[in-house]
Amino acid sequence: MEDDYGNDSTTVDTAKAERSVWLMKCPPVVSKAWQSSSAAAEAPPVAKVVVSLDPLRAEDPSALQVKQLFSSLYFTMEMAGSEVVQMPKSYSLNMFKDFVPMCVFSESNQGRVAMEGKVEHKFDMKPHHANIEEYRKMCRERTNKSMVKTRQIQVINNDRGVHMRPMPGMMGLITSNNKDKKKAAPVKGSDVKRTRRDRGELEDIMFKLFERQPNWALKQLVQETDQPAQFLKEILNELCVYNKRGTNQGTYELKPEYKKSVEDTGAE
Repeated sequence: MEDDYGNDSTTVDTAKAERSVWLMKCPPVVSKAWQSSSAAAEAPPVAKVVVSLDPLRAEDPSALQVKQLFSSLYFTMEMAGSEVVQMPKSYSLNMFKDFVPMCVFSESNQGRVAMEGKVEHKFDMKPHHANIEEYRKMCRERTNKSMVKTRQIQVINNDRGVHMRPMPGMMGLITSNNKDKKKAAPVKGSDVKRTRRDRGELEDIMFKLFERQPNWALKQLVQETDQPAQFLKEILNELCVYNKRGTNQGTYELKPEYKKSVEDTGAE
């Protein structure tokens, strides 16, 4: 039992489960600035949150409940300092009242999982109206920078092909073009495009073939009639029966009613 509880990879530390946590969506430039600050040995404060209350509100703030008090507050965030010169220093925090209940988890380098708290308030961070033009300028510059092509075309002045000749010792690695050329494969009979005959004319040919022998395979009929296989199948489905088993398996033979007419014609 001690081994099971001592294994940190299978347990979750819930000591901070009831701690209130704020979830905030911030611009990428702010996130990068905070990450660079947190990487320092002594991480200084990255920002401060300014909470303001409307003084003209009729109710007494001390008598309000916590949720009502938060709904009447205004939140702004001021950056403590950043290496990015054009990054706005003041931001508005828009609070969301309705969101899916969430919790925050962390994992250490040793694989230890801990619950850091539950999300009580969710904010959307955007530049303050006083810095909006500065932020727009920064976004435009970032977009223009991403559109710059880094690939370059270099023109070779020597047009005699000296730079394209194989170097000594590479001749054995280059195969002759004549050897690489593949012989043109002969066109198979099944790949030849065939022209359809008149349906009535083809039916007469089929009857004459079945007078010669009672059973035919589809491949044999294609060779005898020189007709597309799909077109032949349409006519065979009307005139013939396909043998799925027996001694004549895989062949076609005339339906009984057509057999009789062929025999009568042959007797005459």
